[in-house]
Amino acid sequence: MGKKLAKLSDQIRTAIDAAPVSRYRIAKETEIAEANLSRFMAGKSGLSMKALDRLGEYLGLEIVVKGKPKGSGK
Repeated sequence: MGKKLAKLSDQIRTAIDAAPVSRYRIAKETEIAEANLSRFMAGKSGLSMKALDRLGEYLGLEIVVKGKPKGSGK
């Protein structure tokens, strides 16, 4: 078996931790409540798609698909 990829939520947490700005600033500039971002970072809750979209845009994230999805038949 190949190397297991990290969950998308874990990859987003890593990007937030690696950002050159504080979590406080990320929360303020993305209009995500600090408490919600804190719970997400602790793995205690998720974020809405709207919040994830704002985070992705703010952090300059993009999704890269590697290989073919299982069961694609192609």
